[in-house]
Amino acid sequence: MSEPSTFDICVEPIELYKLLKISNMVGGGGEAKTMISDGNVSVNNKVTVQKRKKIRRGDIIELNGKTIKVAYNPSKKSAEFINTVVSASKNAKKKKRAKSKALAASSETVTEPSKERSKRKPTAL
Repeated sequence: MSEPSTFDICVEPIELYKLLKISNMVGGGGEAKTMISDGNVSVNNKVTVQKRKKIRRGDIIELNGKTIKVAYNPSKKSAEFINTVVSASKNAKKKKRAKSKALAASSETVTEPSKERSKRKPTAL
């Protein structure tokens, strides 16, 4: 195992696939998720397949011979990390709004159940 380089995170905890992405260990989030699900990533010397595993300060991440040790530095915020966090929270808010609108719409349109029964065709054995 190579000597780990230190990577500062500004929010704790951070999901594993996001950490791999912002630390440039992979090219993007999709690649990070694939590498994790294929069992190529180890956290604290244990292989993990949890894409959203919570990573905290002191954790050691290894992928393809590259090793990083996570450190917590709240004052150091990279533009890419801030963009990732902001877009993730916007998506969560959109989903929440869409879900509440769907619930409101379904509660407004209450329909009577059909009184007509459908006839089943007999099946041959």
